[in-house]
Amino acid sequence: MIVRIATDGQYRIDSAYLDQLNEIDNAIVAAIAAGDAQGFAARLNELISLVREHGTPVPDDELVESEIILPPPDTTFEEAKEMFIGEGLVPG
Repeated sequence: MIVRIATDGQYRIDSAYLDQLNEIDNAIVAAIAAGDAQGFAARLNELISLVREHGTPVPDDELVESEIILPPPDTTFEEAKEMFIGEGLVPG
């Protein structure tokens, strides 16, 4: 599966991580709903770190469609309120 981290690039990550990505995504949605900016920031960092640690960067000259697009690591809590709505960013 291909995951794009905005401003960072694309990563090829095994679909076995989908449940874990979805779990963190759901925790981000819950943190935002609760007004927990620190919880949001920690979970976003966890989500991005998971992709970076377990994914393989897709070469810049390889054109592939992203199945999941994550916001940049420096996304603010206010910006996230507009992005992480409903079921979040990760299909699950």
